Amino acid sequence: MVTQSDAIVFDQPRQLGMRRLGLAQRQPGDVVVAIEASGISTGTERLLWSGEMPAFPGMGYPLVPGYEAVGRIVDAGDARRLKAGDKVFVPGSNGFDGARGLFGASASHVQLPEGRLVPISATLGDEAVLLALAATAHHAVRASGRDLPELIVGHGALGRLAARMVVALGGQAVVWETAPLRRTGAVGYAVIAPEAEERTDYRQILDVSGDATILDRLVPRLGRGGEIVLAGFYKEPVSFAFPPAFMREARMKIAAEWRPQDMEAVLSLVASGRLSLDGLVTHAARPADADTAYRTAFEDADCLKMILDWRTM
Repeated sequence: MVTQSDAIVFDQPRQLGMRRLGLAQRQPGDVVVAIEASGISTGTERLLWSGEMPAFPGMGYPLVPGYEAVGRIVDAGDARRLKAGDKVFVPGSNGFDGARGLFGASASHVQLPEGRLVPISATLGDEAVLLALAATAHHAVRASGRDLPELIVGHGALGRLAARMVVALGGQAVVWETAPLRRTGAVGYAVIAPEAEERTDYRQILDVSGDATILDRLVPRLGRGGEIVLAGFYKEPVSFAFPPAFMREARMKIAAEWRPQDMEAVLSLVASGRLSLDGLVTHAARPADADTAYRTAFEDADCLKMILDWRTM
């Protein structure tokens, strides 16, 4: 029986390391997963690392980060639908002693209720760490309920997945990206510098930039009755000038975290070949080198997605 795990722990802002933690007392329905790879989020995890994360229930230090992991079940306990050897996506775990697990997937082993796990094809590689981000992208592009985004702001991993999602669902999108290094890699859509934009009649704009000042640049690009969907994570208050929005009768919506139906849609799109996860995992590191890996993920513009390979402890 697995009772301990090697985990990445944020002891306090800008201080992290790997530590051996005990797994919490087993509850009915819990399973243990041996993690193969976990992703580093450049949104919420960056704010946890820097100490800039707004307060959320259950948040605090020390904590185990991570909500993007794949692995195999090694102890199914009394699980009803899953068994040992099944490959699964792990959206996080709170099953540690000695550290908070508000996210909790960056560890060699995690324990959690089987209902939180997403069974995936054994043929999916390490790119499967992107499934939560892809489900987030699906939730965001479907947030309007009427139109797909025509303009996406930001060409990081989430922006690329959102643009690919729009194409997979039969739409067309343009992406704004301020960093020249990130304007490459488009598949089926165009990426331009914001200053090259000419349109002022977009029906829906999706922002994944996390820039709290972005609205005053986006509102003038809307047609009357247009909508802006905010899907980035904003550490500062988001504000905008009222008169331009009033003149356009603009609408704004916040896209929150993905739901089970978003994951189901993503798995279907990936299985059918309409959505590709290729080319987005650009860097990999050993968990022992986590400090360098996190800094690279947060500071290197060439890094779209960094993963920790738990098979190379």
